[in-house]
Amino acid sequence: MRVPLWRENFGRGIVHVDIEPLSDVPFQADATLQAVRGLRRLALKGSSMRFKRLQASIADGDDSIGVIVCSPGRSLLSQRFQQVELRAGDAIAILHSEPATVTYVDGLLFGLAVPRDALARRVANVESRAMRPISHRNEALRLLMVCLKSAFKEGALAAPRLRDAVLAHIHDLVALAIGECTALGESNVSGVVAARHSAILDYIAAHFQEPELSVETVAHCQGISPRYLQRLIASSGSSFTGHVNELRLQRALELLTEPRASTQRISDIALEVGFSDVSHFNRLFRARFGDSPRGVRCAGSCAR
Repeated sequence: MRVPLWRENFGRGIVHVDIEPLSDVPFQADATLQAVRGLRRLALKGSSMRFKRLQASIADGDDSIGVIVCSPGRSLLSQRFQQVELRAGDAIAILHSEPATVTYVDGLLFGLAVPRDALARRVANVESRAMRPISHRNEALRLLMVCLKSAFKEGALAAPRLRDAVLAHIHDLVALAIGECTALGESNVSGVVAARHSAILDYIAAHFQEPELSVETVAHCQGISPRYLQRLIASSGSSFTGHVNELRLQRALELLTEPRASTQRISDIALEVGFSDVSHFNRLFRARFGDSPRGVRCAGSCAR
């Protein structure tokens, strides 16, 4: 992209900042901006550049609170006569209502803008939280990133029935992250509950094929008690065992109906998806799909 077009169309026209390239190499930029009422999200990757929100830019009246996350590279931020360097997933809050400079060096720069009023209801003297580094170890920040990933991936923010609830969850987590809260524990704050639930499901989806996966294992990795974890999963109408078995059975069904897996033994498929007892696998499979694994494989072969 030509630098003048990037500076004028994206910089001044969309995000209301002046952009200055910081190297002589051919300029590259890849930016994704998503916006709904109550939330703006920006992901940026490309050549080194500096964003300046100057006094003239503030005339747009935007009083949002911005949260900048740098992952996995580094960035420099300046506001209120302070300068902070971000690295490896750390974050910081800035005020869109005051001049600021963000120097993007490398990695992925992720920005979030939340209306000031939404956070002022949740954090006392929210402006005082600006320019305070937020460690990547901050639990609320980690859950916020999980919640955002789930919200945009599943399109929850595009669904009118879900939008308000999801936005409230995101606002809760932003407030907790910038508010320097203590460990969240087994909080009943709606945003924490929703994000923990998503984090649990993501973890199970990545590890369901491990035979030793258990409530205790997942709870330990998520920093919560097994009882709390079971309660969170039950809130979606399932159980830990039921959810894990469903993922395993669906994966087994895929393998049984793949032409290239036609020579793989059914016992090996059972083991591959996480079942250590083949007889148990056969019983669950028949109960779920109304036929045995062998029957499903034969039916698939005949159809081809």
